[in-house]
Amino acid sequence: MNPTRMRIVQTVFGVFHHFELARELEHRSHLQTIYSTWPWTRLKREGLPRHRVRTFPSIHMAEMALNRSPLRNDWLSDELGYLNALAFDEWTSRQLAKAEPQPDALIGISGSSLKTGRELQRRGGIFVCDRGSSHQRFQQNILGEEYRRWGLAKRVSDPRDTAREEELYAMADAITVPSSFSARSFAEMGVPSSKVHLIPYGVMLDRFHRTTPQPEISERFEVVFAGQVSIRKGVPYLLEAFARLEHPNKRLRLMGPLEPELKSILHRFPAASVEFVGPVSQEVLASVMGSSHVLVLPSIEDGFGLVMGQAMACGCPVIASTNTGGSDLLTHETEGYIVPIRDADAIRTRLQALIDTPGLHQSLSTAALARVQQLGGWTHYGDGWETLLHRLTGR
Repeated sequence: MNPTRMRIVQTVFGVFHHFELARELEHRSHLQTIYSTWPWTRLKREGLPRHRVRTFPSIHMAEMALNRSPLRNDWLSDELGYLNALAFDEWTSRQLAKAEPQPDALIGISGSSLKTGRELQRRGGIFVCDRGSSHQRFQQNILGEEYRRWGLAKRVSDPRDTAREEELYAMADAITVPSSFSARSFAEMGVPSSKVHLIPYGVMLDRFHRTTPQPEISERFEVVFAGQVSIRKGVPYLLEAFARLEHPNKRLRLMGPLEPELKSILHRFPAASVEFVGPVSQEVLASVMGSSHVLVLPSIEDGFGLVMGQAMACGCPVIASTNTGGSDLLTHETEGYIVPIRDADAIRTRLQALIDTPGLHQSLSTAALARVQQLGGWTHYGDGWETLLHRLTGR
């Protein structure tokens, strides 16, 4: 056997970025199997050989159907989500017990593979917990505080999920995160920095480039937001900032699904010149980004906002909060701006400067287009993982 070849298994709820990683591992001949809670009918579009993909979809599909139903029930959704995590873990542990040869390492998306990872460790394998956002308790604390600020009685997460996550963090041989913000959240929660490894996501920009001309700012000022239109994404502060923005012909377009909790408080914000567009295709999103003067991502908690790189590829500068991974992607005052969370004044100030300062937008746009040429795609992401896995497994 090639001494540098590894046998890597992945577990993931659905898809997320794990199938991007799986394709990179398969290309490098390291992928043994990826286990997912989505059916093959959905996963076959991901481009992996059928024999590399195993599925456990029944509970996850029931949970998704409930969440899309008018009869949605948060308690029942939590129960199904927790049951899915436990049953998927039990199933993958049985699969790995029969696997020949045994894997060198298991990469489990956070919340999965507590039992499976522990059993693989007992057989001499490595377990890596891959966390796509901030530390679970950090996330629970900051979002719980945010819901209280807006007078919303919403539980951020099931306490059982938080307990399970923290057990995973303690048990894992390594934890991977996509941004410096995510890494800082683990440090704040007392996890040793030596255990946390930063591997930024790749940004595939082949679909994102400017196809629609931007209007002159003096004639019309276009602002765009992309992602779930939610409390977590900091949308209330963007709405506040936009309402105070001085321009005779301005527009804010919010691209993405509207969270019910945010919908319940929208009456508090001026609605003039604000459009809730809803979910759109990547083609439509690229067109809107290309015709917009700035993307604003004011998230309270966001592991890494891929929409930032997509906007920059369309020549659209970015205003992002400190809790988005934006500081890993852009330089403050060069391709855009990094602002504090919960700071509508800071957002408004930066937006107003784009309107009032001749040449500023063009300078930021040119720098954004230059910066995206330096961004690593998913091949770069695969390189980071391969280096880490070689180090952990000793191969």
